[in-house]
Amino acid sequence: MTTDQTGTMRAVVLDAAPAPPEGLVIRDLPVPTPAAGEVLIRVRAFGLNRSELHTRIGLAHGVTFPRVLGIEATGEVAACPGGELAVGQQVVAMMGGMGRTINGGYAEWVVVPVQHTIAVTTGLDWATLGAVPEMLQTAYGSLTVGLDAQPGETLLVRGGTSSVGQAATILAKQRGMTVVSTTRSAARTQMLLDLGADHVVIDNGTIAGDVRALFPDGVDRALELVGAPTLLDTLATVRVHGVACMTGMLSNSWTLPDFYPTGDLPRGVWLGGYSGNAGDLPADVLQAWLDDAEAGRLQVPIGHVYAFDEIVQAHRDLEDGTYAGKLVVLT
Repeated sequence: MTTDQTGTMRAVVLDAAPAPPEGLVIRDLPVPTPAAGEVLIRVRAFGLNRSELHTRIGLAHGVTFPRVLGIEATGEVAACPGGELAVGQQVVAMMGGMGRTINGGYAEWVVVPVQHTIAVTTGLDWATLGAVPEMLQTAYGSLTVGLDAQPGETLLVRGGTSSVGQAATILAKQRGMTVVSTTRSAARTQMLLDLGADHVVIDNGTIAGDVRALFPDGVDRALELVGAPTLLDTLATVRVHGVACMTGMLSNSWTLPDFYPTGDLPRGVWLGGYSGNAGDLPADVLQAWLDDAEAGRLQVPIGHVYAFDEIVQAHRDLEDGTYAGKLVVLT
C-alpha cells in the first residue's frame, strides 16, 4: 500500500473504450498534487457504479482517455491547500467530473474539487462507508429533487434490488411512504420485504397490471432505475398528476426510439429525470445515515467487497448483476 504522497500510487486505468473488464489495468502513476480549491484524498474504499460500466463499454459521453475511472471515493484528507478541510478528516467525494474529465476514485490517491467532497465522522469500517456516497446521493436526490416525494404517498421503486433502489426504499420508509419494490428474481422477495418494502412485484418486463391491482388509481410516485426499455410501462403505473422520475439505466439503454409524447405519456402523468452531484446530498442527511448505520438502526446494502487487485472480477460481477446491493473495493 503506497503512503508516500510524493511517490507513486496504484490506479486502475482504462486506456480506451469500449473494452471488456480485462481492459481495466492496474498501473503505477504519480500521486496527484492538489491546487487551490482542491483536496488530495487518501482513498480507503470506492464503490462501483453503473456509470463506470457505461464508460467502459463506450456509452458515456465527454470522457477522455486514458482515464482512471471512479465517480466516487472515500478516505481521509491528505492535503488541502486552501484549508477548507483539515488533514486527517474523513471525507467522501463524488461527481465533479471524476472518472470522466478528471481522474477518479479507482486509485490509492485522488484529487477532487473541494465542493464535491463532504466531511463525515464515523466509526464504520471503510467498506461500509465506501458503499454509501453515490448510492445515497442518487437515492436522496431522486426522492427530493426528482420526485418531491411526500410522507403518506405511495412509491414504486423499479429496480428495487439495486443499491440505489434499496437506499431509496430505506429513505422512503423513513419518510412514511408506502413502497412497492420490483425484482426480476422471486428469490429476492424476502430481502426487499426485510428492507421495508410493503409490496414486492416480480418484474417480467410488464408490471403495470400488477401495480394497478394493488393501487387501482395508480401510485403517487415512481422511480425508474431500469431505464428506457421499461419507462413507458412504469409511466402506466402512475396516477393522474403523479410523477415518474427516470434516474437509472440498469438496462444500459438510455433513449426511447420514436418517442411520441402525446401518445406515450399517460394523461396527466408528469415525467422528470434526475442526475446530480454532492451538492444534492446535505451533510446532515449523510451524517444521520452513517450514524443510523453505526448504531444498527439500518443496514447499508452491500453486495460484495473486493480487494484492489480484484477489480476485473468486480466489473464482471457489476456487468452480470451477480450481487444485489453495492459493490465496494478496498484500497
